Amino acid sequence: MAISIKKPLEIEKLRVSNSYVAKTLDHLKTYIRPGMTLKEINQMGEEYIRSLGARAAFKGLYGFPAGVCTSLNEVVIHGVPDDTKVKEGDILGLDIGVEKDGWYGDSAITIGIGKISKEDEDLIACAKDALFYAISIIKAGMRFKELSFELEKFIIGRGYVPLRGFCGHGIGKKPHEEPEIPNYLEGKNPKQGPKMKNGMVFCIEPMICQKDPTAIVDEKDKWSVRSQDGLKSSHYEHTVAIVGNKAEILSQM
Repeated sequence: MAISIKKPLEIEKLRVSNSYVAKTLDHLKTYIRPGMTLKEINQMGEEYIRSLGARAAFKGLYGFPAGVCTSLNEVVIHGVPDDTKVKEGDILGLDIGVEKDGWYGDSAITIGIGKISKEDEDLIACAKDALFYAISIIKAGMRFKELSFELEKFIIGRGYVPLRGFCGHGIGKKPHEEPEIPNYLEGKNPKQGPKMKNGMVFCIEPMICQKDPTAIVDEKDKWSVRSQDGLKSSHYEHTVAIVGNKAEILSQM
């Protein structure tokens, strides 16, 4: 399937949806406190999205039961909100999708609950820094495989490993479009595959594991993804558009 090229007006519509994602993540980051349950955090996020006149895009998507993925500690991605209370020293991944007027936004952050350890600060920093490094090197004509290769080198250089089997993706009138963008090189040659062009819009989302990149999907909720090593993990994501031959972040305040 071809990677779609968005017109400038379409990119502006995507900018609106993504700005709502950014506002919601900022709202949650401001108000989450120790003692709150993951369900309460999800409810706060869903209500805020509705207050903006938009729809929580993840709720019901492929059967997912909530509007906010709440990935606590060792859960890398797709954490299902439940009655678990967050506590001082936890780290929490928040992944949110918004749909407005048929256009989708998507972004994620990992935050510390209260004071966290230096090790967890470094873990979170790897995901965030890998994301912004990737955005800084994107240019029209670059191959997506080159970006995956650079992400992998960055993550390994920090002493971590990228989660296998999950990836960034295109976005537009659907929450997931072509291309798939792993955080690691598939195959041996990064000089293969499609090139980035002006008007392409996609999500980059480093998913960081400490030792083992093997993904394990929770047998009970069928969603929560952990590393086989069972250790804490982190996740960051932005939606970007290629404009003027370089990447522009749509999912920020």
